[in-house]
Amino acid sequence: QVQLVESGGGLVQAGASLRLSCAASGRTFSSTTTMGWFRQAPGKEREFVAAIRLSGGRTYYADSVKGRFTISRDNAKNTMYLQMNSLKPEDTAVYYCAGARVYSGNYDYTNQYNYWGQGTQVTVSS
Repeated sequence: QVQLVESGGGLVQAGASLRLSCAASGRTFSSTTTMGWFRQAPGKEREFVAAIRLSGGRTYYADSVKGRFTISRDNAKNTMYLQMNSLKPEDTAVYYCAGARVYSGNYDYTNQYNYWGQGTQVTVSS
């Protein structure tokens, strides 16, 4: 089993930056092939933000964050990051990290992920 804990959320003004972290414990990254970030705004479905393959480091981004957000991971520290720059009010949401045991190619589908963190709130004021 893998436990995931997010941190780094907060309240910022539009245009600011935040870096989210996702620390894995338990069986850690060796039990996953792909890690991802999702977000959920009030009244909306959880949506894909970014994903990274743990072997090779290939990354994927939602169009809405491409060029502003960067996903990365430190396998030695069992930690994944999401650097968020040029934040917009529409980025306001609870951000979740997730881990998938098997890479199916559908990295943007929530049902492909086996492990989830509890979420961290990001609020961007205008």
